[in-house]
Amino acid sequence: MNSGAIAVNKPSGFTSHDVVAKARGIFKTKKIGHTGTLDPMATGVLVLLVGNAVKASDLVGDGEKRYRASFRLGIATDTEDVTGKTVETGGAIPSLEELRASAARLEGGYQQTPPMYSAVKVDGKKLYEYARRNQTVERTPKFVTVTGLTVLPTDDPLEFVAETSCSRGTYIRTLLCDLARGAGALCAMSSLVRTLSGGFTLEDCVTLEQLQSAPDPYSLLVPVEKLFSDLPAVTLPDFYKRLAVNGQPIYSSRSGIPAGEPGSLVRLYGSDGCFFALARAVDTEEGGALKVEKRFI
Repeated sequence: MNSGAIAVNKPSGFTSHDVVAKARGIFKTKKIGHTGTLDPMATGVLVLLVGNAVKASDLVGDGEKRYRASFRLGIATDTEDVTGKTVETGGAIPSLEELRASAARLEGGYQQTPPMYSAVKVDGKKLYEYARRNQTVERTPKFVTVTGLTVLPTDDPLEFVAETSCSRGTYIRTLLCDLARGAGALCAMSSLVRTLSGGFTLEDCVTLEQLQSAPDPYSLLVPVEKLFSDLPAVTLPDFYKRLAVNGQPIYSSRSGIPAGEPGSLVRLYGSDGCFFALARAVDTEEGGALKVEKRFI
């Protein structure tokens, strides 16, 4: 197998780009990407895509992500985590019940303002470039989906743990600060672990050391099709496979192959049982059709 996916447990202190750079050396290829950035202080699931699998990066990253994060009350920093410069201390120390009530108000989703220390661009510059110059600029809030948000106590009355599942693009440190603010408190994130991404859990991960010491790192790859195992599978006869590979729509009225709901994705297989593409259902003048969106051959 010369392409596929692998989940790495990113160590703290590494950027996501650092992990990709190391993996490029291990796999001896430049065709490696990832499905979602983790902050340097964070650890946990970082899905790497190797070879032709990099084409799936924009689709895999849209799936659910889960995190376990610690946060400390009574402190605010410029980065919204404990690695930043303290800008305020003190304030109220809410109870566990008050924090849970605030978390419940965020569940379902809300308009989140991206933090100044982030890679979001405003007027052609990344926000962290403004922040490093001690400049604050107006930011456009973005709706983020929060499908679960649980707050747990620790032995330290100022330290709590939050477990959350959320959509791509959610800033966890900002989510925690918004949670605390909703209970009338300051906070800074003190640790972050991504526990699920791209269908991979922590138990599925390898360490960089394990990857580096593997006799054949390619043997550790998971076929790219498994990243989309929740999508319906459609097998195309050879004639229609050739049409699909060449970018032609596969009309249901001609092929007898149901297209599904417009906008939905399916996995395409040839008569040999080999996965070769993802296709999206589209509406046309001739009715429903499947059109290849990503080819993996």
